[in-house]
Amino acid sequence: MLNESSSSGLNGDVLVEAKGTTAGSKFLRIDWLGQTLASFCWIVSVFVYGYASGDGLQLSTGDWLQLAAASSWFIANMAALTND
Repeated sequence: MLNESSSSGLNGDVLVEAKGTTAGSKFLRIDWLGQTLASFCWIVSVFVYGYASGDGLQLSTGDWLQLAAASSWFIANMAALTND
């Protein structure tokens, strides 16, 4: 999230100061941490379920879609760390 405040410079121009959260502080936020942990557990569960089927790692089309959704969510959370 970006908070903005403005002030006037010496020549009358409006200066905008952006105060965003750094990657380190975002990493410690409970909302980011909870979502990232949930997406990681979802990824792991796809593989655990595949092995638990008894035939080794046999993933169906639905399993691949679940893996794609969980991976996308995880990647979006990682990208949010650098998106300031």
